[in-house]
Amino acid sequence: MRRIRRWALSTTTMTVAALALTAGPALACGGLVGANGTIELGRTTTLAAYTDGVQRYVTAFEFSGEGEEVGSIIPLPDVPTDVTRAGDWTLQRLVLEVDPPEVVAFEATAEAGAADADVEVLLETEVDALDLTVLRGGADEVGRWAVDNGFFLTPDAPEVLDFYAERSEIFLAAKFDASRAADLLQGSGDSTPIMLTIPTDQPWVPLRILSLGLDDSTVVEADVFLLTDDKPQLLAGGNGLALERSAWAPDGLLDDLRSDIGMAWLPQRMWLTYLPLSVPADELTYDLAISTDPGAHPSLDDVGIELASAAVTPQAPLTLRDWWPAAVALGVGAVVWLLAGAIRRLPEGPA
Repeated sequence: MRRIRRWALSTTTMTVAALALTAGPALACGGLVGANGTIELGRTTTLAAYTDGVQRYVTAFEFSGEGEEVGSIIPLPDVPTDVTRAGDWTLQRLVLEVDPPEVVAFEATAEAGAADADVEVLLETEVDALDLTVLRGGADEVGRWAVDNGFFLTPDAPEVLDFYAERSEIFLAAKFDASRAADLLQGSGDSTPIMLTIPTDQPWVPLRILSLGLDDSTVVEADVFLLTDDKPQLLAGGNGLALERSAWAPDGLLDDLRSDIGMAWLPQRMWLTYLPLSVPADELTYDLAISTDPGAHPSLDDVGIELASAAVTPQAPLTLRDWWPAAVALGVGAVVWLLAGAIRRLPEGPA
């Protein structure tokens, strides 16, 4: 965050961005599956960029509170080829684009690994105070691995893990090491951005995992950004997602994002979609499916639902611009109806 602020002072535009960072949403992702002390996850902000058959999933983990260790799990559509630290301010820049301010992981033991022979560890790495492990396994196997590695699973965890394992047995487990964070001078509220590079034919964004362990009435809030080669087709499994931005990404935005660390892969032209999520936890029973192929609709399976009648296409909120054609037509119709009535009431002339 200190690097973001120093960079933001270089231009007037980024000075405005720095103001946005102090008032914007917290950044985090994944379902909280471990608890020690009072550490908890903040609001979710994610970027799912899909180009040339590769989905790049950018998110940031922010753990707030006190405690020693805590972790979360993110379901993935396929096996990532790389898990690295993401740019310093990519997510903040996206938030700034849609909400400009007003100007005024795991330390698994050898014994645990032997006990979890049914889980395949595909990748292990460290990013700042996070221990990141990519796993392949079924819901029961991943659940046992989590317990053996110090996670406390909430009562709804088996159902949620099974929901994802039926479609993809790939999971990212992230564990926060408070002692290492202290060595890095990270405090409560500091976030660590990561980027996963995932070759896949069917990109989707995990949403249901955000409700893991929450009371039914707790409102889940998140900001989902998509960058795709063309305008995507979208499909969800219920209400809660609003489509607030769907247009070609401004050149200035892409230039800014491309200049961040590890973001040089961004093409010169991409479609930007912004979908804020706000829904009670008990209603978040679906994911967001994406299709960038004009001839292929998003899959119900990728949404995590079986019935087409439950599918919902996120829609943009109506504005005055959307209402005025109907209002004009209604007004014209009313005038015609009144004139017709007035003509009928005119006295008949002499025969």
